[in-house]
Amino acid sequence: MELITCARPYAKAAFRFAVEESVIEKNTTEKGALERWAEMLKTSAAVVQIETVSVLLGNPSLTATQKADALIGVCGDSLDEQNQNFIHALAENRRLMLLPVISQLFEELKAEQERRIGAEVISAFPLSGPQLTVLTEKLKNRLKIEITISNTIDESLIGGVIIRAGDLVIDSSIKTRLAKLADAMLS
Repeated sequence: MELITCARPYAKAAFRFAVEESVIEKNTTEKGALERWAEMLKTSAAVVQIETVSVLLGNPSLTATQKADALIGVCGDSLDEQNQNFIHALAENRRLMLLPVISQLFEELKAEQERRIGAEVISAFPLSGPQLTVLTEKLKNRLKIEITISNTIDESLIGGVIIRAGDLVIDSSIKTRLAKLADAMLS
């Protein structure tokens, strides 16, 4: 089974809990609860990727409670009671090593909730500030969502760009156009 498939229910559960927590705590904004959970997940995801912690959590002679307590001990004060309960639930289901994927999926749910998305613009050469600004505005108008753009360089594109924003992929690279032309000529 793919890691994302295993991690998705836990990310959704953590996200729903964070949203509900913000509603219950009238004095805390939804963003505050979401931020706390996002930080907890980032911290615990980073900790499980440390080699010595990873080996410890993979030790079959330890119980789920011992593994959860060890992880909670390393994370320290960055985990509140609800976060600790979440870690124990993951340990009971042998899913602690999914924390990096759970954290990533949680961030995606949080971005969707906050109506923002990250977009990657892949180009053959670095784009200027004004070019990135124009692309950001056009994507913002098309998707009706806040956009954060990063520029990645791939010289094999020859020219043009590939834009990835969530499920949207716009490929206007010369490399792809040449490949389509070659396919059409062979047909």
